[in-house]
Amino acid sequence: MRPRRIVTLGFVVLIVVALAACTRARGAQATPAAGEVIVHGGTPVPAIAGEYVLDLASGGGQRSARLHLPPAVTDGAALPLVISLHGYNSNAAQQERLSQMSAKADAAGFVAAYPEGIGNPQEWHFGPGEGAQQDVGFIRDLIGLIERSLPIDPKRIYVTGISNGAEMSYRLACDLADRVAAFAPVAGGYLTAMDCRPSRPVPAVAFHGTADNLLPYTGMPPLLEPVHAGAESWASRNGCCAQAKVIDQQGDVTGEEWSECREGADVVLYTIAGKGHSWPGSAMPAAITTKDISATDAIWDFFAAHPMP
Repeated sequence: MRPRRIVTLGFVVLIVVALAACTRARGAQATPAAGEVIVHGGTPVPAIAGEYVLDLASGGGQRSARLHLPPAVTDGAALPLVISLHGYNSNAAQQERLSQMSAKADAAGFVAAYPEGIGNPQEWHFGPGEGAQQDVGFIRDLIGLIERSLPIDPKRIYVTGISNGAEMSYRLACDLADRVAAFAPVAGGYLTAMDCRPSRPVPAVAFHGTADNLLPYTGMPPLLEPVHAGAESWASRNGCCAQAKVIDQQGDVTGEEWSECREGADVVLYTIAGKGHSWPGSAMPAAITTKDISATDAIWDFFAAHPMP
């Protein structure tokens, strides 16, 4: 069963699938107890494992995101948050299915959020201009809403995404380094002229196929950097050692790490030989997708090892 969405006069509404109906309160905002989630402007409802939909006002418009809560949410401990961004002309539900990040959330005990881009087709604005400012503001607002509703560890908030969503994760690492502990772009391209001034070194793990025909591994001069050069650039920004070392070599996959970085902000790049524009380890066609690594597993392992200092 799919979660339902209700929007009422600009208020944020959170609807829980298969839960009893909740009554909106009129008056002061309630205070959540352990194991509860607040319906904005209403009463607390039990926060149990399952699918939710968030609707919120941000940047002068209505935005939305899917939310997955793991069984660990009932324990009362502060949980990590992983924000997973869909690609161009995709959506939150497709990103949830592609990444299988919700299944990982259940196994590892973190909250997974899948924001929706804007426009038709839906996209993320990661370059210069007002669109990027609005999308960055939306993610900041979404993090704030989730934190007000659930016990989230502020030092363990992470961002990943594929393609256009990967590019947006890069923008968020640049602009929301005060909120994002680490990021993981998958099959993304990196603007050569992007103004990126993070307030702190941000750890990164990236994945890219050498046969990617949409966002080529070799870049798209003068617009996009080559992928390996982009990883080197981020490692330099983080104050890492100049020379990467190979940390993984299996089948199609070569993993390189730039280490000895400021504040432990390591940079890792997984190069997928002969594969295309895809999420490694997913159910995408074998012609473009490797099974020699699971991006979802590797992303979580990296995130778990890199909380914000």
